[in-house]
Amino acid sequence: MRRWLRRIGWGLIALAMLIGLGVAGGYLWLRTGLPQTTGTVLVAGLDSAVSIQRDDRGVPIIRAQSNHDGYFALGFLHAQDRLFQMDAMRRLGAGRLSEIIGPNVLATDRIMRTLGLYRMAEAQVAAASPALRSALEAYAAGVNAYLDQQRGAWPPEFYLLGYRPEPWLPADSLVWGRLMALDLSGNWQAEETNRALQRTLPSYLFDLLVTVPSTQAAGGDPVWRQPLNQASNSWVIGPNLTASGKPIIANDPHLGLGLPATWYLARLQTPEMTWSGATAPGLPFFVIGSNGHVAWTFTTTHGDTQDLFEERVIPELADHYETPAGPAPFATREEVIAVKGGDDVTLTVRETRHGPVVSELEDGGVLALAWTALLPGDRTPEAIQAMNHAHDAAALEVALVDFHAPLQNIVFADSAGATGFMTAGRVPLRGQAFADSRLPAPGWTGNHDWTGTLAVAEMPQSHGDGGEIIVTANNDIRPAGYRPFITADWPDDARARQIRALAEQTTTHDLEQSRLMQMNAHSAPLLAFVRRWEALATAAAPELAAILADWDGAMDRDLAAPLIATLWLDRTARRLLGDEMAEAYDAWWFWQVDRIENIIADGRACNDTATEDLETCAEMLIKALREVRADLVAAFGDDARQWHWGDSHRARFQHPVFRNVPLVADWLDADLPTDGDFFTINRGTPLPPRDGVALSHVHGPGLRFLHDFGDPDGSQFGLAGGQSGHPLSPHYADWLGDWRAGAYRRIGGKGNDELILQPQQSAP
Repeated sequence: MRRWLRRIGWGLIALAMLIGLGVAGGYLWLRTGLPQTTGTVLVAGLDSAVSIQRDDRGVPIIRAQSNHDGYFALGFLHAQDRLFQMDAMRRLGAGRLSEIIGPNVLATDRIMRTLGLYRMAEAQVAAASPALRSALEAYAAGVNAYLDQQRGAWPPEFYLLGYRPEPWLPADSLVWGRLMALDLSGNWQAEETNRALQRTLPSYLFDLLVTVPSTQAAGGDPVWRQPLNQASNSWVIGPNLTASGKPIIANDPHLGLGLPATWYLARLQTPEMTWSGATAPGLPFFVIGSNGHVAWTFTTTHGDTQDLFEERVIPELADHYETPAGPAPFATREEVIAVKGGDDVTLTVRETRHGPVVSELEDGGVLALAWTALLPGDRTPEAIQAMNHAHDAAALEVALVDFHAPLQNIVFADSAGATGFMTAGRVPLRGQAFADSRLPAPGWTGNHDWTGTLAVAEMPQSHGDGGEIIVTANNDIRPAGYRPFITADWPDDARARQIRALAEQTTTHDLEQSRLMQMNAHSAPLLAFVRRWEALATAAAPELAAILADWDGAMDRDLAAPLIATLWLDRTARRLLGDEMAEAYDAWWFWQVDRIENIIADGRACNDTATEDLETCAEMLIKALREVRADLVAAFGDDARQWHWGDSHRARFQHPVFRNVPLVADWLDADLPTDGDFFTINRGTPLPPRDGVALSHVHGPGLRFLHDFGDPDGSQFGLAGGQSGHPLSPHYADWLGDWRAGAYRRIGGKGNDELILQPQQSAP
């Protein structure tokens, strides 16, 4: 028996050693997929040699002899560092995720095929100017040169999912813009949500949540609020107000947080000009940054560029729908979706005169989507290329004429001191907006059809005079007396007001002041909620009230007050609306503090319908804060002054594939306590908690950009993540510490390593 036990023991030791060797071997093999950063690589498709140096964070400095070679090199680098991210992006846009993942993502593929985003990208390539086509082809050649010369491991996601990347096509690059337009256009979902709420809520409550204005703008026009979660900040300070005597421009676009990072930083030098800034893996151009002559930034306008039309299907002609001119057939096409581990799925896409059918209704009708990003002739890629090559602000404005989707606010400046802002994109002209475009419109009447798009000259815009401060932070950007309809729902302007207030505190701005503005974490709406009801806080929980009384609105991760205040707002909202809204509540609630104030002021929804008692709003607020205290004591102990916002408010940087792999998910998740909230300039949007007190920070500034034309090579950046998409790379998440702390870095100069891309035909 002892001999057998010894044999078993030795066998287990040998097995453990084999497993260890296998793991070590696999680790070493996967590391062969990390980018080559030194030496020479022979590639086909270049005209001249290209030098690529990387700094200690993996940011490349590309020196090319032509724009063609620069685009080629950028494609090569994107493939080196972000190949799986690029491939997942093009598959998402083409509706081909089911091929590699299986039926779990079939619903996503269905909607992408229905919208036809990749078909639009192909149409854009077919209509591209020679200059755009040349750039797309050069970039694709660079990506494919990497694929052709790669001899080591592919990124680990390809092994986990069991497939290999296909060659890159020009349309693969342009689908990025289609996806960004989809991500930044939200009226479709809002109309569907509002339709469902209208059918389930009492009319008074629907009005309070959806159509009652929370404030009045100057001149008496209502300012509407909706639960809009996309956000960004940008501003430009005129040259008369800066220490350098040149414009200062700042931008921090806010998107969902995760790894790999959304943005890829680079510097590209060619004989024409030098670009520094943020690129998007898959796209050959700089999206945000400077070319030495001009600098530009983006924020989302939140314009209403989507309408749902309710179409009546003819009962006796199921393939026809009702129009003002009589029955008309649906236009149809067949889409075949390959599904990993299953049979192919055939999807019949139906389209009406308004757009593709995106929903079936309970009465047999359908909802069709009209969206400016689906209109023919979209020239947004041409605009982005022209912006990249603009030599002054005037040329950049001309380029923006072709910017069609998504609807954006572009703040810009040039080296001569010109500054300005322009809203760019297609805004639909409606015969008559139905319900202020908050609900699906009847499609059979023709009264609400689109008649065209707003002329570029009628879009909001302004130009600086040297002493200006121009701010866009998703706020209402219409000048006084502006009449064309852009949207009925403008996001809260708290961030814009805070930015302007901070900017107006000095007349000699520098980059440090703009950096501090970007990192500001003052939550004015949340503080106002606390101050309005602090007398009730004293009655509900005196020790918590004392903490809140000392609070100045700073959403600092080391403070207790932000945690108490945020959960008090959340618990109040659930007590007021959870009973009436039922299942719709979790889908609707997203920190609409102004709507909660409306509910309290009205009073009718304060009673809890689940009890026999008749509660007041004050009682609901008191009960909510007592619930907060009980939940936080259970989570963090009795001493409230030892609670911290960062205990609950944590940024989770998860990988879209590896987050589903046990152990690996936790190893790769850069879980950080962070500052900010939904309302702060330093955006730290948390998911409302459904259970417990976890407030995951899911949305915020994926990029921070500062540029002073007094130091044209001194652009400063912060990045939420790292340059690499490879989990074994030291640059996978090495910017995160600086990102949270607000420490910025420059791009440029001489890098640590040098890789030469050498034209294959010139090799000896």
